[in-house]
Amino acid sequence: MTKTAPMGRKRPSARYFDRGAAVKTEDGEEKPSKPKRRQQKSFTGDFLKIQSQEKRKTLKPKRHEATEKPKKQKIPQELLEKYSRGAGVDAIGVKTRHFKEKQKRKEVYVEYATEQAARTELLLQEIPGQLEADEGETTAEYRQAEIVANVDLQSAAKHFTLKLDFGPYTMRYTKNGRHLLLGGRRGHVAAFDWVTKRLHCEFNVMETVADVQWLHVPTMYAVAQKEWVYFYDKKGIELHCVKRLTRVNRLDFLPYHFLLAAGNSAGYASWLDVSIGELVGNFNTGLGDIRHMRHNPGNGVLCIGGGKGVVSMWSPKVREPLAKLLCHPTAITALTVDPKGVHLVTAGLDRLVKVWDVRQLSDKPLAIFNLRLPANELEVSQRGMLALSQGTYLETYTDVLLGGGTGRKNKLPYLRQRCDAFVNEMRFCPYEDVLGVATGSGFQSLLVPGCGEPNYDALEDNPFETSKQRREHEVHALLEKIPPELITLDPHEITGVDVPTLQEKIDAKRQLFYLKPPRINMNPRHKMKGRGGSAKAARNKQIVKDQQRKEFIAEVRKAKKDVIANHAEGGEETAGEKVKKPKAMRSVLDRFKPQKKQKSTN
Repeated sequence: MTKTAPMGRKRPSARYFDRGAAVKTEDGEEKPSKPKRRQQKSFTGDFLKIQSQEKRKTLKPKRHEATEKPKKQKIPQELLEKYSRGAGVDAIGVKTRHFKEKQKRKEVYVEYATEQAARTELLLQEIPGQLEADEGETTAEYRQAEIVANVDLQSAAKHFTLKLDFGPYTMRYTKNGRHLLLGGRRGHVAAFDWVTKRLHCEFNVMETVADVQWLHVPTMYAVAQKEWVYFYDKKGIELHCVKRLTRVNRLDFLPYHFLLAAGNSAGYASWLDVSIGELVGNFNTGLGDIRHMRHNPGNGVLCIGGGKGVVSMWSPKVREPLAKLLCHPTAITALTVDPKGVHLVTAGLDRLVKVWDVRQLSDKPLAIFNLRLPANELEVSQRGMLALSQGTYLETYTDVLLGGGTGRKNKLPYLRQRCDAFVNEMRFCPYEDVLGVATGSGFQSLLVPGCGEPNYDALEDNPFETSKQRREHEVHALLEKIPPELITLDPHEITGVDVPTLQEKIDAKRQLFYLKPPRINMNPRHKMKGRGGSAKAARNKQIVKDQQRKEFIAEVRKAKKDVIANHAEGGEETAGEKVKKPKAMRSVLDRFKPQKKQKSTN
């Protein structure tokens, strides 16, 4: 039953499945349609027009017409070199095909990691910057009051001054730059969050304080007092007293080794492992009273300045200095190492400040600063700025490698500052444009635009870490602790393989020519009467001696062939060395030739 057409409309064309209805083809001919199914006989609704499969294919967008993905931006070569891990490993010397392919895949992964690390600079929110002077002016003319008046409120709050009565003071910032520790010579110790100005603890130990130092977490610190070194917690409670560290003048901490380094007035250098509470190194350096000491963050080596102008470098497992560098003809007044562990900066009584390359240890410095007075304190920031003090007067320079000084008018300092008292110690705050100055009458926090690293790695140093993150970081640091045996001048030395050279192999085989066969002392087992005799024991002993002699002769002959073959190929022979003649070799072998047994006449 079909649906009748409404009034005013044409009769609809016959349905495909109407019985008795005909369907018109393109030629105008009518063909009978298929009969309806049982489920369709009682259908009275409208039917939707279904497109054929061919038409549907044409409506789909073609693949080549799809919108192309945006191409990745090309990375500058400077960024790739900044994050590069060095030249790739050549797979020519690899023997098997499997390991060659493995090495090639590894190089692809390293290249991809370098590219991704370079792309992350797009996510860095902070950009480093410095002061720029107008025409006819220099940045050295700007004073702290002018800088504070032209920065935002948050940065202006980082400039402050503390007037204290127990100086002169020493100071330390934590590794993430959030907390500050002060120690006065007359016993005053204070720890606080210098950003929020929240005090953690403050007390007086009632004796002389020589130096202070934070440990691996901002909840513990060490204080070098008159006799011994004491450990305190964040609230000022005494945790431990190390009586083996006596009369200590300087303290330093190696965060990746968990070592507290100390130098005392008797010339002893000590390394205390704070994770297990044991001294891993304690010996006399022979340098006398240690007053200038810094560790190299790149390799963990301890640099100690002496009264003869020599800087010696020490490791806790070696009782002799790893290296000595003559820096000044006079006594050293200050020294420091940059945070990257590449440059060593020293100052002497000759009114010179010299910059040395720690990787080469050459006799020529990279840069020289000429001063009017000897520098008593030196410090290098994360971005390579140099700060030096001369009594109550301090200067900062934009680059440690450019040179300059008050004695050279063509290279003026970046900033100048006059303090109200003698400068006892200076430290740049990590990840902040702040220079902390500990003087004889208190502490000053100075603004030095462009000295700090603007972006930090939260997995390494997080200034905003919570207590849970601090605990997790401490556990990971303990698991990744570097043993003190790996403290060397070249930190990449442990990745190499100790392979003997060809000359060493030849010398080792030549020594076999002059060796005597090993002496055999046989103690035969005691047997019952009638089971053995002296003749049988002597015969067995002679058999063992002959066998040992044959093995020794075969080894010597093989060594002789190798030496002669190497000489024929033009091996590494010096002019004074000569290969032993075969005749001389024959005399050595004949000496140990077994004698033939004589036939018995009986």
